[in-house]
Amino acid sequence: MIENSFAITSTFIVYLIAMLAIGYYAYKRTANSSDYFLGGRSLGPWPAALSAGASDMSGWLLLGLPGYAFAAGIESLWLAGGLLLGTYLNWLICAKRLRTYTITAENAITIPEYLSNRFKDNSKLIQTISAFFILLFFLFYTSSGLVAGGKLFETVFGMDYKIAVVIGTLCVVSYTLFGGFLAVSWTDLVQGLLMAAALMIVPIAAMQGGFGDLAASLEAKNPELMTLFNDVKGEPLTLISIISLAAWGLGYFGQPHILARFNATRSNRDITTARRIAVIWSALSMAGAILVGLVGILYADNQLGGNLADGEKIFMLLVNAIFHPVLAGILLAAILAAIMSTADSQLLVSSSALAEDFYKQVIRKNASTEEIVTVGRVAVIVLSIIALMLAMNPDSTVLGLVSYAWAGFGAAFGPALLLSLYWKEMNRNGALAGIVIGALTVVIWKQLTGGIFDMYEIVPGFVFATVAILVVSKMTGGASSELHAQFDTYEKNLKEFD
Repeated sequence: MIENSFAITSTFIVYLIAMLAIGYYAYKRTANSSDYFLGGRSLGPWPAALSAGASDMSGWLLLGLPGYAFAAGIESLWLAGGLLLGTYLNWLICAKRLRTYTITAENAITIPEYLSNRFKDNSKLIQTISAFFILLFFLFYTSSGLVAGGKLFETVFGMDYKIAVVIGTLCVVSYTLFGGFLAVSWTDLVQGLLMAAALMIVPIAAMQGGFGDLAASLEAKNPELMTLFNDVKGEPLTLISIISLAAWGLGYFGQPHILARFNATRSNRDITTARRIAVIWSALSMAGAILVGLVGILYADNQLGGNLADGEKIFMLLVNAIFHPVLAGILLAAILAAIMSTADSQLLVSSSALAEDFYKQVIRKNASTEEIVTVGRVAVIVLSIIALMLAMNPDSTVLGLVSYAWAGFGAAFGPALLLSLYWKEMNRNGALAGIVIGALTVVIWKQLTGGIFDMYEIVPGFVFATVAILVVSKMTGGASSELHAQFDTYEKNLKEFD
């Protein structure tokens, strides 16, 4: 159990006060729903890049990935490699086009609104169904952050798990509620830098003798820990296992909270700089996370007799063992940073789906801007309470909850978004079919086991959704002349914005 020291407690308090101060500053700059949900499209390259990265990685980066590396060894590089490639491709092929298209599509604020406007869906069925799936999958995603928060406060302060989850939830909701997108993005900038620093400092300090000695020690303990193509039991990794790990990268194309950062960037020119920052940050952070897990294998073997029931706590245990309580408090605050940076983004996107894509379209079409912002803030509270209830199970794992939500978003929105940006013949029926089939495939595939069904559900979900969009769009006549003209306008604006 980590010492409940005054120094660590003080560090957490100072950190929370700083984040709340940023939230208050952003609150004073929030005048309408565009400000609250998209920050007035004013983000520069640094906050855009680090906000996308920090909201993407979450507590998963400091708990889930080190925990997986702790259990699987070098095999975890398949997962990290897929994510890094997905990060790069998402910024390269989606960012500029999506930002330009959302502005041209009647300045769409959310992804569902963009898809609805892009395909002239007067029934708003795309927007409503998309909002439903966003709420469904984000409840699991947000719960993963609250589980991570519970483990943090439980381990650091010796709290009861359920009390710890409640306190973590209050920390996240407190500044998301008031500041909106700007509060989330600017705190993400601070938190992203803190997360990367912590993940580089901890393994370097723990390795002492360097990576060569670490590799030699792991090789001596279990040669299979240092192989890419065998698991820790010495059995060859199956093709399904490798594809499932690398396929995590597909999820990036459909994550609403990451895609929102593209839309919020102040110019297309800034996106090129932001892409470089985002890829470097992701590479350094994931490398550090894997090293934490690998170092943790030796630490647990030497200091804990090989007994560590929950590998997702290894980062916290290493920090406590190596550093002075003052520095430990700063490094442990990085976990809180990671949790807050993602959970706040998820709550915000969920509330925008409820307010902009459901309330405004179904309940009150003439709702004022102030009313939409109020509904959005109420939604943050309601959704956080539901996510809190899901997080109350102490046996939940961060990685398990994230993997399900990640697959759901990637399959439901990834193919629809990519094809909407590049395929002129796509129509409203194809978009709707892709969203529904992608999401349902993930939900159904998750319940099946054995053989091909052991493959990560994002793979069949992404494939089936893509096929559905292509087939249904062709079967229903493709895009109308109006949609062709609109697409040409998007392409023209893309060149002008550059």
